[in-house]
Amino acid sequence: MTNLTDHEARVAIDLETLGVRPARPLEGRTEPYDVVIVGGGQSGMGAAFGLLRERVQNVLILDENDEGLEGPWLTYARMYTLRTPKELTSIDLGVPSLTFRAYWSAKHSPEAWDELGKIPREAWAEYLIWYRKVLGLPVLNNRRVIACEQQADGLYQVTAEGAGTVETFAARKVVFATGIQGGGEWHVPTMIEEALPRSVYAHTSHPLSDEQVKGKRIAVLGVGASGFDNAQHALKAGAATVEVFARRPQLPEINPIRFMERTGLVPRYASLTDETKYEVMRSFFEAGQPPTNDTFDRASEWDNFSLHLGEPWNSVREVSDGIEIITPKGRYIYDFLILSTGLVTDLGLRPELEAVAPKIARWSDRFEPKADQRKAVLDDHPYLGPHFELLPKDPADADKMAGLYLFNYGALMSLGLSAAALTGLGYAIPRLARGLADQLFTDEEQSWLADYTAFDEKEFLGGERAMAYAAQHTNERQAS
Repeated sequence: MTNLTDHEARVAIDLETLGVRPARPLEGRTEPYDVVIVGGGQSGMGAAFGLLRERVQNVLILDENDEGLEGPWLTYARMYTLRTPKELTSIDLGVPSLTFRAYWSAKHSPEAWDELGKIPREAWAEYLIWYRKVLGLPVLNNRRVIACEQQADGLYQVTAEGAGTVETFAARKVVFATGIQGGGEWHVPTMIEEALPRSVYAHTSHPLSDEQVKGKRIAVLGVGASGFDNAQHALKAGAATVEVFARRPQLPEINPIRFMERTGLVPRYASLTDETKYEVMRSFFEAGQPPTNDTFDRASEWDNFSLHLGEPWNSVREVSDGIEIITPKGRYIYDFLILSTGLVTDLGLRPELEAVAPKIARWSDRFEPKADQRKAVLDDHPYLGPHFELLPKDPADADKMAGLYLFNYGALMSLGLSAAALTGLGYAIPRLARGLADQLFTDEEQSWLADYTAFDEKEFLGGERAMAYAAQHTNERQAS
């Protein structure tokens, strides 16, 4: 058994052995940055580490949250454990000492790893904090990026606000590692948004205090994993009743992600034809995501929990004794609604992409599916290059977005489970980092080519002796 301090020394040795140099410290750096990464969660930090492995050190990460609260884990995520198997590797990028397993075993014991079922959500958040510290990643917190615009010199000006100030950062390249919502925004059905005050409902991505649900009749719309996560959370917080509603007549039972993990589809997805990608994702969206067994069991073990299958909401409105919901099967009254209604994909909704959003290619611009297979949710996804780069609708606009990378859930159609899924991060990060580093290198081609042709640093210091040695043997041969 070891401890975390000793283990951190092991990480440092491993990184040195692999030739991974640390990022340049924030203090004293001059702009432009080679890369600004928007988002300091697991995808943003993993991307930064991937760039360090490609010897790109002039990197900056901007995150809108307080330090330690990056990503959803300690804010709106309400699952007990991660949904992925504990054995999956991701942002460690093949460095054994950086894996969650190594971290957990060092902090607790190897036996504790054997006893662990799935990774507790809070433990994963602690691991990410440790990962940032042990790698020395350069993160500026409380900076919400509100704009990214290309300047006349080709550099990007990234504008961020926070703590009452507005700052700008110059960057050669920008990576948007903005998570599941980074391809659009969380979806609140218009029917609810127009009929009810904001105080009586919350999306599963919104803050939710115990006071909002304690003693109240709660209705949950949607039976994805987050729906049941929030149902059991509300029950534990003291809700009077919690009832979950689904349009489907039965819950999804098959999780296509398990197939993707076991067959090589996750790392090889990018090599598929557009036609095959479309078919894979059409099936993926139609199958839906089942709740985990443990999350469903935690909710269903409560006597004041119930499940309504095949009951879409036809209408909602405020009435004297609460919120009235009408379904094809009846009328119900509740005090508070929780919406597990997912997100809408639309880059036009992202303020940080406002300057280029109309010019970005979507799948509807590049691929024409069979008429009976068309799905608007797929067509609305951005059509990305092989390294997560944004591509233009019109080739004439290519220069306006050269250097912008979408490393979030918006990449799903083009590159599969990758930028915002633990299942794919271990494969996605090297793909992003290689492509980005290649572009940085080729951008400087004229500069390094001139330096290369002028390079005159002597490595062999015995030139004169070699010439004398050769002359001596020539003379000896001639004399003989």
